[in-house]
Amino acid sequence: MKPSVYVSRRVPAAVVAELEQLFALTVFEAEHPPAREELLAAVAGKDGVCTMLSDRVDDELLDTAGPQLRVVANYAVGYDNVDVDACSRRGVVVANTPGVLTEATAELTLTLLLDLARRVSEGDRLLRRREDWIWSPTFMLGTGLSGKVLGVVGLGRIGARVARLAEAFGMRVVYTSPSGPKDGVRFAFVSFDELLRTADVVSLHCPLTPDTRHLIGADQLRSMRRDALLVNTTRGPVVDEDALVTALRAGEIAGAALDVFEHEPAVHPGLLELENVVLAPHLGSATRETREAMGMLCVQALRAVLVERRCPENAVNPAVADVAPAAR
Repeated sequence: MKPSVYVSRRVPAAVVAELEQLFALTVFEAEHPPAREELLAAVAGKDGVCTMLSDRVDDELLDTAGPQLRVVANYAVGYDNVDVDACSRRGVVVANTPGVLTEATAELTLTLLLDLARRVSEGDRLLRRREDWIWSPTFMLGTGLSGKVLGVVGLGRIGARVARLAEAFGMRVVYTSPSGPKDGVRFAFVSFDELLRTADVVSLHCPLTPDTRHLIGADQLRSMRRDALLVNTTRGPVVDEDALVTALRAGEIAGAALDVFEHEPAVHPGLLELENVVLAPHLGSATRETREAMGMLCVQALRAVLVERRCPENAVNPAVADVAPAAR
């Protein structure tokens, strides 16, 4: 019998075709996530599950799935929705989708920055409201990127790619990282505090952890330049949205561009009222090519564990392969 796999959301057809060849497949065919009760019922008895970033994988889900569960393939590069320790205690391999979404997310970061700096969405809204306007030397002035300092918080794959793209616009890049300077990196390393004080643009690319939750709060926003811009394409809770709204209203920073939100999919109502904010509905990896590639990485992880009886290259807890159910 084929191993049984549950996928918690509609995925590209090519990904489904690959999964159907390998597994007894069940897919939740909707854009919106299943209710918690539906999710728990669906994973019961499955050998593998493919989850999305909005699905909480915790002790409750793992216990409901049962001891035969061997792999959780998370359809995202981040896996803060997965209790990796709880999975590891049960010998369940956790895999993510690194690498394939780097280019798409970096491109969107620059898209949001350009939109915010040049007030494109703000101008679009003005036109759609059919307001009177005419070109003039002082009409809707934004700011250029050339010569500005981009401060990258977290120089991983995506942060590094954003830095290189920003250089093409003539920006000077500095970065900070909790682990300190990285070998072989040409960008200047600065402390987090110095980055906030000096950067014209602060771009967030750190994972969501207990240490980075609300990394950007009231104190950090007050320490930024009053003409600075904040861009977040990593995880919403890295920014304290209440503090951000307060800072934007008070003019403590000039603007913000967000692809992710603290209580996603809900958006802070204060952000919706502000013209100096650009908002996108978590589009960082939203290209056809990228979403299919992410799905194929999930397929590879599920196949590696359930069919080939090996640890996938994209496992985030590879040590559990030695104690996985098949090896006991």
